[in-house]
Amino acid sequence: MSSTPTSLSATDLAQRIDISAVQAFHTEADVRALAALAMENGFIAAHALPNFVPLLRSLIPQGGATLVGGPIGFPSGGHMTAIKAAEAAALREAGADELDMMLNVGRLKSGDLNYVRDEIAAVLEAVAPVPLKVILELHHLTDAEIETAADIVASSGAAFVKTGTGWTPAAATLPRIRRIAAVVAGRAGIKASGGIRDLPTIAEMVAIGVTRFGINTASAIELVRGIDALPGQRLAIVPVGEKA
Repeated sequence: MSSTPTSLSATDLAQRIDISAVQAFHTEADVRALAALAMENGFIAAHALPNFVPLLRSLIPQGGATLVGGPIGFPSGGHMTAIKAAEAAALREAGADELDMMLNVGRLKSGDLNYVRDEIAAVLEAVAPVPLKVILELHHLTDAEIETAADIVASSGAAFVKTGTGWTPAAATLPRIRRIAAVVAGRAGIKASGGIRDLPTIAEMVAIGVTRFGINTASAIELVRGIDALPGQRLAIVPVGEKA
């Protein structure tokens, strides 16, 4: 994986942030606004619920600075594997540049780890060559389950371990991110999502190894613009082990 930067500009941070309209109440107007804001602010990706991904793709040019994404088996993760694979293939065909799959939490907590591994493998095959993030939904997991899930995802060939859907209380705490980073050990990217609202938290998460963030649109815009008020218009990233 890429090395940890020493600082981030506003543009650098925007290219680490995904914004989304993936709640049940989001409308076509919300998706159109999402696309416009993602491109205007240079965010790396915009995600919409599966039925809106074709619309989002039509609004965001292929090959530009902003990627189009959508979720698989969202938000519960309890769909049958065949359904997840079919949804993944359909979203790939709709033009998604990246996809976020919800892990089957119930199978993980039941200790059915082969089911979890096999399902990720099936979805990876269905989306290839589109990169896949796998969502753990930390709110439902113990520390031991977080470590087990992170290791399974990092070993699978998925591009990212993602912390949550945004449909549960925020659980992407610094101690949990450190736990994930220690297990992943550079084998996959880490996407922190849920409740991230200030630049010091972002700086510390980047130092730990987070390479992508899921942040609500209003907060994301505020955070990116906030960097311009910092010395040198850069957010300093202090490497782990060098903090006072």
